[in-house]
Amino acid sequence: MFSKSRINEPGPKQAPEAEKKVPDAMTAAPKTDYAPAAPNKAKPAASVLSSDLTVVGNLKTTGDIQVEGVVEGDIRAHLLTVGESATIRGEIVADDIVINGRVIGRVRGLKVRLTSTARVEGDIIHKTIAIESGAHFEGSVQRQDDPLSAGAAKPGIQRGEI
Repeated sequence: MFSKSRINEPGPKQAPEAEKKVPDAMTAAPKTDYAPAAPNKAKPAASVLSSDLTVVGNLKTTGDIQVEGVVEGDIRAHLLTVGESATIRGEIVADDIVINGRVIGRVRGLKVRLTSTARVEGDIIHKTIAIESGAHFEGSVQRQDDPLSAGAAKPGIQRGEI
């Protein structure tokens, strides 16, 4: 139950406390109030247009946009999410597009997804598309390898023509 004291026994040699705490002046980095820039920039958060906001004009970004309000104009982005309460009147061009709300205008994207609450009135030009059951869609769908290139849309059959 009791063991012999090890106070006087030799053990592994430990450096004195003073040597542990004092860094070499040549290798220590000076303390600064700012952090150096990271080599890879962190991806910025998505821009959110709230449900009480109406934008008249075009929006263009290389980042992500989440629209919950009304946009009367064209939108170009990397990822565009159209909220259930949102309405967009204009052309959408983005790598990834998720539509939960209403879009009136042409949609061009590499990946386009219409959820069950989506209402789209316009043509969709895409590389891949997913349309959930319950989505409302009026227009034409056209697959292209590069739907983002300008002038990618070819004139097709318009509504009401035969």
